[in-house]
Amino acid sequence: MRKSNNDAAAKKNRSDASPFVKLLRNLAIFLSIAVFVSVFSNMRNKVRETTVALMDDAVAYKEFKAVFIRDEEVKTYNGEGVLSYNIPDGGKLGNGTVIAMAYPSDEQISLNSERKRLRHRLSILNKIENPGTRESAQTSGISASINESYRRLLYDRDKHDYAAISDEMDDLLVLMSTYQIITNETDGFKQQIADIKAKLLEIQSNSVQPSSVIVADRPAYFVSYSDGYEEALNPAALSTITAQQIHDVEDRKLQDDTIVGKMINGYSWHVAGVLDNSRHDFTVGEPVMLRFESSADTYNAVITDIRDSGDPSESVFIIECSEFNSDLVQHRAESAELIKDNYRGLRVPRDAIRFADKTISVTDPETGEKVPETANRKGVYTLKGDKIEFKLLDVIYEGTDYVLSKVHEDSTDYLALYDDILMEGVDPDYAGKELQP
Repeated sequence: MRKSNNDAAAKKNRSDASPFVKLLRNLAIFLSIAVFVSVFSNMRNKVRETTVALMDDAVAYKEFKAVFIRDEEVKTYNGEGVLSYNIPDGGKLGNGTVIAMAYPSDEQISLNSERKRLRHRLSILNKIENPGTRESAQTSGISASINESYRRLLYDRDKHDYAAISDEMDDLLVLMSTYQIITNETDGFKQQIADIKAKLLEIQSNSVQPSSVIVADRPAYFVSYSDGYEEALNPAALSTITAQQIHDVEDRKLQDDTIVGKMINGYSWHVAGVLDNSRHDFTVGEPVMLRFESSADTYNAVITDIRDSGDPSESVFIIECSEFNSDLVQHRAESAELIKDNYRGLRVPRDAIRFADKTISVTDPETGEKVPETANRKGVYTLKGDKIEFKLLDVIYEGTDYVLSKVHEDSTDYLALYDDILMEGVDPDYAGKELQP
């Protein structure tokens, strides 16, 4: 009877402990699953570190010291008085064009500048007040002309045609002022015209005649300084200039009271520079582009000569260009970029580039048929869904930490736009298979 009681007590204890044991067992199972999921998730996240293949642009260029070589002639006068220039740097001269006038003092130059400004303003107001302008004007026509003038102004701004911008602003001012008159927003500008005429008479009474007038004797471009290289750096020096001479050229302006400036003959000019062409990146006759530190524009040019100086890293380049503006005459020497080409392709980080055996179809040179060929090729691993694929690269440009790959829209073997590029190393055996933990 006592044994029966002991068995009953033991059975009761086991029954009481059962829920606790079950709880521990379930907790252990839950923790095991959590650890497994965490490990699997970390493995997948590590593999899934990607970057998207997007289009990007790059410019292949070399920096160098550019020395301008032009056909130039220094213009001088007796040095007496203060010069007032009629032509800006880079301005075009005609035969008989007044380049500058010499006055006894700076005050006379100020009066002369004010007279020019007032005369310009007077011509605009006279045009607005011209009865013929108002009689032929209609509000709808004027409004349309204002819109068209504004569009031309924006167009000239985008072209950096500052002379055209100035003329267009004058035309726009005439149109808007005329619109104000015909819509009765103003009575006119007769009083302003009278005030300007009175001011011009006052200036005239205080003005004196210039002591010297410097005139152009032929068509040319003008620059208001001389640097002393005009005779040494002329077209005759193109075939003989050396790398050392180019290195020695300084960007300077001579201080000489007798120098008015210089006349630049012709549209064509040259740049000389010393560049490393040991890899034969450039050839004679090759079209290129130039970009200078002093200008935001690029200029079409052509390489006319490349001469070795004994050092393969220092070849003398002669580059010709026929585009001309005021930015190009401000310096004798400045930092420049020789641009070989612009490239556009898929941007790929260098860290993502891998090599793997890849079979692609190639054309048999003898039969002209497509045949499979397997070779170790450059490419990247991409992730599509849960599948890793090796995609080829067709590198067209190499940057410091990236490359640009050409787009092959007719082939699935190459990297495509918006592909997810894997950034970390991948076991080549995974290629073309589902990701496994």
